[in-house]
Amino acid sequence: LARPLGIAAAFHPASSWWTRVEMGPPGQILRVTEAFKRDTNSKKMNPAVSPYVLPRVRKAEAQIAVKNLDKECIRIGALAEFCKASAEVALVLKSGRVVTAQTISGTGALRTTASFLRRFLKFSRDVFLPKPAWGHHTAIFGDTGMWRQGYQCYDSKTCGFHFTGAVEDQSLLLLHTCTHNPTGMDPGPKQWKEIATVVKKKNLFALFDMAHQGFASGDAYKDAWAVRHFIEQEGINVCLCQSHSKNMGLYSEGVASFTTVCKDADEATRADRIISMRTQLASSLKKEGSTHNWPDITDQIDMFCFTGLKPVQLERLTEESCIYVIKDGRMSVAGVTSSNVGYLVHAVHQVTK
Repeated sequence: LARPLGIAAAFHPASSWWTRVEMGPPGQILRVTEAFKRDTNSKKMNPAVSPYVLPRVRKAEAQIAVKNLDKECIRIGALAEFCKASAEVALVLKSGRVVTAQTISGTGALRTTASFLRRFLKFSRDVFLPKPAWGHHTAIFGDTGMWRQGYQCYDSKTCGFHFTGAVEDQSLLLLHTCTHNPTGMDPGPKQWKEIATVVKKKNLFALFDMAHQGFASGDAYKDAWAVRHFIEQEGINVCLCQSHSKNMGLYSEGVASFTTVCKDADEATRADRIISMRTQLASSLKKEGSTHNWPDITDQIDMFCFTGLKPVQLERLTEESCIYVIKDGRMSVAGVTSSNVGYLVHAVHQVTK
């Protein structure tokens, strides 16, 4: 019989699982900032990133400290007040048509959105990024398994904006709302209208990345014009990734969100209802007296959740309460409503206590 591996053997360098992990490229901004901090020259400057902490941010921090807030879990979509305010800052809050979720940083918003679109809208191949593209866009969409293609938006001869929309039908098109990274060249209203026409004609999905709202023109309303115009065009699907690291001076907090614009309020309610129902299920089980944590309900995403209920418990659910769940314990959250959640919670608690 083979001798079991000891701890020393398991962690021997030759058997390490991480030898194939390549070193990632160094963060240029962070590297420059660290070098700046080490420099002792009294005339030193750091034009790369020098966040200014806004007085309102200082005031908000003081208010948070006074309130002595707890660290309890919040709903999956995060703070409802923040999500609403984020959509309002982008000026896309239209008659309940939007669903917004909080994310960690702008890159977090992009990755969450990319994974969401890949999973539910089946964008398995084509995402068109502007050329030249921001390096993070290339990495994020590549990691989701999408095939990255490009469309020309910069004319090197004139050093100006030039859109050539050689984009395949029914593809995902990434657009910078303002201050295109890295060129800084943006379309004007007339050009945005032309792009919107192409998007609608080819049935493209428009994904806006907005990380510099307010810095392009000094007017937050003006900088969000493109998003509003696309939303106003009937038949165009829009998602918006927002980062507040720059316009709120919150680099270290990584405050961001992504917003999905639905065709009507009813569609938005259906998208958000599953998330809220998960939270209601977990909180109701706790109120019922359940001692289980039920992380599978709140941590999972999509329409279904694996309850972890055992076969004997599932049988009791059916026999005692006429609740039918398939044998692997998977339950459709979409099938749970405000009218039957109480009945379900009571029955689940009875078979699991």
